[in-house]
Amino acid sequence: MDRKSPLKIAMVALGCKTNQSDAASLAAELAVRGYQIVPSSQAADVTIIHTCTVTQKTDYQSRQMIRRLAGRNPGALVIVTGCYAQVSPESLLSVPGVDYVIGLGERRKIPEIIGSEGKPWKPRVLISSVEKERLFDEWVLPGYTNRTRAFLKVQDGCNSFCSYCIVPYARGRNRSLPLERVLSRARELSDQGFQEVVLTGIHLGTYGEDLLPPQSLLTLLQALEEEGPVFRLRLSSIEPREFNPPLMDHLAGSSRICPHLHVPLQNGDDRILKRMNRNYSTAFFADLVNRLARTIPGVSIGADVIGGFPGEDESAFQNTLNLIEKLPLAYLHVFPFSRRKGTPAAVFPDQVPSQVIRARCRALRELGEKKRQAFYRSFLGQKVKVLVESNRDRETGLLKGLSPNYIPVLLPGGDESINQEVEVEVTEVRNGRAYGKIISPQRTQRSQS
Repeated sequence: MDRKSPLKIAMVALGCKTNQSDAASLAAELAVRGYQIVPSSQAADVTIIHTCTVTQKTDYQSRQMIRRLAGRNPGALVIVTGCYAQVSPESLLSVPGVDYVIGLGERRKIPEIIGSEGKPWKPRVLISSVEKERLFDEWVLPGYTNRTRAFLKVQDGCNSFCSYCIVPYARGRNRSLPLERVLSRARELSDQGFQEVVLTGIHLGTYGEDLLPPQSLLTLLQALEEEGPVFRLRLSSIEPREFNPPLMDHLAGSSRICPHLHVPLQNGDDRILKRMNRNYSTAFFADLVNRLARTIPGVSIGADVIGGFPGEDESAFQNTLNLIEKLPLAYLHVFPFSRRKGTPAAVFPDQVPSQVIRARCRALRELGEKKRQAFYRSFLGQKVKVLVESNRDRETGLLKGLSPNYIPVLLPGGDESINQEVEVEVTEVRNGRAYGKIISPQRTQRSQS
């Protein structure tokens, strides 16, 4: 490789916000070392793909992305990492163009490989077990091209081992970024001008359980609000059993934490929840969601749901539809059940036919869209605070932004509102999209809670 000019490195990440954060951290590390990070659409000397393996579909998407990028830059060094690389490296070796398959436990070697080695004479695999990892692997703070919203990874791994889930095998056990390091990183993001920080992790609700002395998501939020910089905070997914009364009281009383909660349901039938190794009942979930909706004004509550889990008969599926229908949920993330090799559910009897899985997921998505539209319409004529993003909507040319409770709003206005939190009246919901008008063009000042 030509060392006279900086190597150009293209980076792509599929899947969850944690995977996106991992890719951004690696990009920041490489930039510090003098490499040039370029969009994946441009010619590059090195291409790095962070894969996802949560379903068979994401496996397929990962392989397709590798083929596309390797074909676009036939002479480039192609490195594949991420969860798919960790759990099924052999299936990626056969993808044309792959030079290295590097598991999550070996990601630290990627900068050295780029700096010291060219294309190997045959594809190589670097994999180590992540099962015994107990310390959070802290990288350079990610850089983001805009200054509106940043993702701050504070936790990794999972100890739950739901019967369908490959993630604990790919990510290892629960481990947390120490509290003082979270605060330091939050201050850096504030100094860079970010107006919103999204706290992410594989199992965010377990934050701090592994630290000495033990911490919790509540103590983290309290510290960020009391000692940290001023920006609005958004939380990624939190499991139902991890909402305790003190945390719920804090969420209800905070002026800085966005009233937006994602609470995985997965299924609305108690028999199926037990087979999934989920640790709650449908009654518990319903009571939790109703309490959150009562105590947090305007809260947007989303849920994950899996269609077609083994043993899910028509009665169980109808129970799921009925439960979702009656709950104050604002949206759904729907996943078809996918057999993940090495998980208990992959060999369960009573596997649901693929055509039935597709039909059930279609019905769930239709119900989720109905819920989303109803939630948007409930804010017609109301005033909300919208953080205006740096890119305009491609279709309309309007400004676009996100309310604290996760409503994307399209707005007429000038560029002076970009990266500002403005007061907006929601005026219309049309074709699945919310529209508004800016009432206060000045930035809305957020106060400490």
